[in-house]
Amino acid sequence: MSAEKPATGGRLTVFGGVLRDGLRALVIWAVALAAVCAMYVSFYPSMGGSGEMQTLIDQMPEALVQALGYEEVATAGGWLSSTVYGLLGPALLLVFAIGFGGRLIAGQEEDGSLELEYASPVTRDRVFLERLLALCVATVALVAVVTIACALLVVALDMEVGAEQLLAGSSGLFLLTLGYGTVALAVGAASGRRSLALGAAAGLAVLAFMFDALGPVIDAGWMTDISPFSWYMGGVPLINGFDLRGLALLALVPIVSAAGGLLLFRRRDLMV
Repeated sequence: MSAEKPATGGRLTVFGGVLRDGLRALVIWAVALAAVCAMYVSFYPSMGGSGEMQTLIDQMPEALVQALGYEEVATAGGWLSSTVYGLLGPALLLVFAIGFGGRLIAGQEEDGSLELEYASPVTRDRVFLERLLALCVATVALVAVVTIACALLVVALDMEVGAEQLLAGSSGLFLLTLGYGTVALAVGAASGRRSLALGAAAGLAVLAFMFDALGPVIDAGWMTDISPFSWYMGGVPLINGFDLRGLALLALVPIVSAAGGLLLFRRRDLMV
């Protein structure tokens, strides 16, 4: 992103500047996500819906099936859960959100593009919260692209997935992605170091994914209990619909991260 002009008045000027600077990248990510969704969902009739996939799954070790999340892969909802919503969507969106969150304060502080803003009459709360709002809006936009692309293909391919199931999966995907993006923003705001922000958020995401995959295999229920990936997909929202408990737990991650990041950002000496 380019350096922003200092925000000296009006409403949400910091937020508007962040989105303007990141619009091109956001469009590229949207196109890439739509293409990935279209490619993998379109495979369902020839793979997941043909019956051959279930035969293959039946021949695999049960532990491996559980680790890969393939228990319901032969169904339309299970196919979406195992491909777009369970693997590719989270992976791509987490790369975007963590990178974006780490850049919002720490990255721009390190490259000097926040000096004018810090010198202008803008409170630290506003710097943090409007950037958090930009992260939320960008994440909503990209999750909406995934949802719309999948919905169009579900209708075109006559897949048995309802609107409620799609919305349930997308709600969890949004909260999961926002959570780790907010962790990156908060760590960056608290430390002023982009590398630390990226490392902390990415490390926690990888650890949570491993806990979700390995917990059922080694009979360690505590791993799945504390993994946001388990909160996200444990209730299989693409088949069963909204899991309110899982969504509530996912929502705690960005809320707690934002509160802690803002508190530490208020007290930190700025690198300008």
